[in-house]
Amino acid sequence: MSTNARRKYWMMTLVSLIGTILFLVFKPEWFWVMLPFLGTSFIYAMDWA
Repeated sequence: MSTNARRKYWMMTLVSLIGTILFLVFKPEWFWVMLPFLGTSFIYAMDWA
């Protein structure tokens, strides 16, 4: 995987993490909606897929 692609996936992971934290703080009953985005972007950033 190219460096630019990994950088993009790490940025997506960071944005997803921030979104998950915001959901956990403001709408705790809905924070799980962000978990698939966080997990998927982290897996791609680690180049496990």
